[in-house]
Amino acid sequence: MLILLMGWSCLASGSQAGLIQDIEFAKPDGVSLTLDAFVPEGPGPFPTVILVHGGGFDKGDKTTYIKPLFEPLSQAGFAWFTINYRLAGQRPWPACLEDVETAIRWVKAHAAEYKVDVKRIALVGESAGGHLVSYAGARSQGDTSVAAVVPFYAPHDLEIRARARQEVKEGAAKMFGVKTKPVGADFVKLGKASPVNAVKAGMPPYLLIHGDQDPTVPHDQSIAFQKKMQALGNVCDLITVHGGGHGMGPWSKLKPDYAKEMVAWLRKVME
Repeated sequence: MLILLMGWSCLASGSQAGLIQDIEFAKPDGVSLTLDAFVPEGPGPFPTVILVHGGGFDKGDKTTYIKPLFEPLSQAGFAWFTINYRLAGQRPWPACLEDVETAIRWVKAHAAEYKVDVKRIALVGESAGGHLVSYAGARSQGDTSVAAVVPFYAPHDLEIRARARQEVKEGAAKMFGVKTKPVGADFVKLGKASPVNAVKAGMPPYLLIHGDQDPTVPHDQSIAFQKKMQALGNVCDLITVHGGGHGMGPWSKLKPDYAKEMVAWLRKVME
């Protein structure tokens, strides 16, 4: 296994600090899944975030789309892990969800090495990755349990979006085994794969972050998800980026403190 190291140091305890890249955490069906890890200086254990990228279920990797969160989390003293997962064309749903859950188990199993506080692990994902962390949070239990979940502009209801548009983008269609021009059975599949339909009482706290001018995933999806969560007694907060579209890149001008607000919320719920 090849591990590339950038700016890391070994501490007396044998643990590492800094950025450690391309660590293989699983190899399902012969597909090597890797992650990058950032470990703060100091004794730890540290609050920890597992980051899951977007890309329409058929593109992107651990260093794309989700990258704007790396520096804010590092500066806040969080350990973080950004992961790859199997994309559409490699293995259909729910393989990508299982990969996120495998990453949670791996991080917990290596907690001492990477100075992870296993009681303070959060999932954070954007777009397709937001969908995955939301679903993983709904299934969170035992060795896949987490303390908090933060989905950015997540498609929580795949069925309602497909019905509204009468189409499914190619990557999602391939991932969920439906037609790009969906028919009755396709809507059933999309409904079963939607996090909003997996919501139940007793889920970890959620923070939804969404632009109200998102042309790809309507802001209403986060509002509907929040209402269902709260109706079941779950904590579910929402940060709206006014004027924000799909993707956090331009948000630095619209709402430059969104990452700091996320960090503050994580600190509060993971005390």
